[in-house]
Amino acid sequence: MAQGLSLGAIAAAAGIGKGSLSEIENGVRNPTLSTLYSLAGALGLPLSALLAERTGAEVASPGIVARLLDVREDADATVEVFALALTPGAVHRSDAHGPGVTEQVLVTAGRVRAGAAGEERVMSQGEAHAFPADGPHTYEALDGAAHALNIIRTPTERRNSGPRGTTGSPTSTA
Repeated sequence: MAQGLSLGAIAAAAGIGKGSLSEIENGVRNPTLSTLYSLAGALGLPLSALLAERTGAEVASPGIVARLLDVREDADATVEVFALALTPGAVHRSDAHGPGVTEQVLVTAGRVRAGAAGEERVMSQGEAHAFPADGPHTYEALDGAAHALNIIRTPTERRNSGPRGTTGSPTSTA
């Protein structure tokens, strides 16, 4: 777990049950994309840190599959690149990823509605939209299945903060 934090404290910060987090940590349960984002946010980490920055790792939630393509770190931010596959008829709602986190979506096939809640844009193949991901946001395939690239930028100061409202670097993750 993170520096001196109990399983219960991390579960509470992520808004998930302590039993669920224990099952994820022990490999008994597979987390959804939404659960992983909640944990990453609670720990002050980019999502790729929970995937051990393993290129090709896939996570899913109803309506969306995300495959990690690349992770880059510099002095200012961690930049993650994901390939998204979106299922028609499902809306994926994502909670805030943390202060200063931004996303850019580039549609590679189909039509997608994505963006900050209430400010979503409809994009076709070849079109992109950048938006703040520090608030709720959504993804939706329109007119059939769709594919997109998603670039998530997590500022270094976010990466170095501990669970919501604390400081310190986490030493390990679920």
